[in-house]
Amino acid sequence: MTTPEQALYVEVNGHPATEDDLRVAAFFAYGHFTAMQIRDGKARGLDLHLARLDAGNRELFGLPLDGERVRGLIGHALEGAGVVDGSVRVHGLLPPGDTATTVMVTVRQPAWMATAPKGLMSVPYARAVPHIKRPGEFGQTYYGRLAERAGFDEALLTAPGGVVTEGAVTNIGFWDGTSVVWPNAPALTGITMALLERGLGRAGSVRRPVTLEDLGTYRSAFVSNSQGIAPVHRIDDQHFEADETLMGRLAKVYEDTAWDSVR
Repeated sequence: MTTPEQALYVEVNGHPATEDDLRVAAFFAYGHFTAMQIRDGKARGLDLHLARLDAGNRELFGLPLDGERVRGLIGHALEGAGVVDGSVRVHGLLPPGDTATTVMVTVRQPAWMATAPKGLMSVPYARAVPHIKRPGEFGQTYYGRLAERAGFDEALLTAPGGVVTEGAVTNIGFWDGTSVVWPNAPALTGITMALLERGLGRAGSVRRPVTLEDLGTYRSAFVSNSQGIAPVHRIDDQHFEADETLMGRLAKVYEDTAWDSVR
């Protein structure tokens, strides 16, 4: 028996979205967001999500975004959707003429990253202002679909000189036999990445430049985002062995992260 897919539920500033609300979101895409998985009304790294939203709002609009307000709006949207588990996005918008931030919360069915090893296709694209998570990124979608049509799972974004930055919808990490290596390049620091860095500590996690030419020096690789962590089995023609010990260690660090209530 197949479980029916949960319909998208949207609230804007704490009320069910109206047609006018959705029109603003559709035609005024300048804004930012964060995405999280909610289980039993709780999220991992909620402090990091709230800090991301506040920092993005200050940079884009010159306005703070109160974390307690956001927390309350997430809880209210979950209640409105009638669920305690879900994929939640929180968007910050400032429609023309407004002086206060509009907060849109969307709730979908829960999601998990498939744990099968991923194949990535490198592409010559790096996002502008990559440290802000924002909707409507044409380049990521374009290259992501191009990679899928070529038989890969995702695109790997690279800057000039083959500098590895991030996946189209993930962060990428490498294992050199001693430490997890995150590319030291302009990219979005994902919440899962930040939680892994925090849990691994300085002895187990470093940032340094990675290029396509360097790939053969690494034993294994993996990707992460709000849906989880998965190994990488190839980037272009470079193949990697899945390191079960590493993946188990990463999974333990992630699973040991406390869940924070959104209510």
